[in-house]
Amino acid sequence: MKIYIKPILIVIAVLVIDQLIKFWIKTNMYIGEEYNVFGNWFIIHFTENNGMAFGLELGGNYGKLALSLFRVFAVFGLGYIFHYVVKHKYHFGLITCVSLILAGALGNIIDSVFYGKLFGYADYLHGRVVDMFYFPIIQGFYPDWMPFWGGQDFIFFRPVFNFADSAISIGVIVIIIFQNKFLNKDLSKIEYQITE
Repeated sequence: MKIYIKPILIVIAVLVIDQLIKFWIKTNMYIGEEYNVFGNWFIIHFTENNGMAFGLELGGNYGKLALSLFRVFAVFGLGYIFHYVVKHKYHFGLITCVSLILAGALGNIIDSVFYGKLFGYADYLHGRVVDMFYFPIIQGFYPDWMPFWGGQDFIFFRPVFNFADSAISIGVIVIIIFQNKFLNKDLSKIEYQITE
């Protein structure tokens, strides 16, 4: 049971920070309001996301319900992976990354499942995810000769995201970068068992 303490503390810490930020934003700002933190390249911008990452949506009430239910089932899958990697004592870096991904997914599910009812704008499973971090670091225009986007404005980094999204992204990116280190020992064990 001791092996679960640190990973669970990571999940709880990310969840608490995520929900405190979202609750503060939701109760102290109006949608579209923003504060410049560092010039024009780090802005707290309150927006709500009805659907998936980058504002993609499934249409109507049934689409939103299907998305929320999918998120709930996905978290059960992530919970199983979390249990598996902790129980089998995988590399602590991998366990930390899985903890971050699980915590981030849970943080966004809390918004989807409960925020609609809590803030009185929708039923359970129909809530919107609160986003606030905006980093429009580079701004300009695409050249006119460029197909599709020619003449349109260009912003890097355009998406507005939240602390939970950051936890998920960091977890996934670190797993991709360090996959050999995280999984090498375990893969060599499997290869040894196969060759015996």
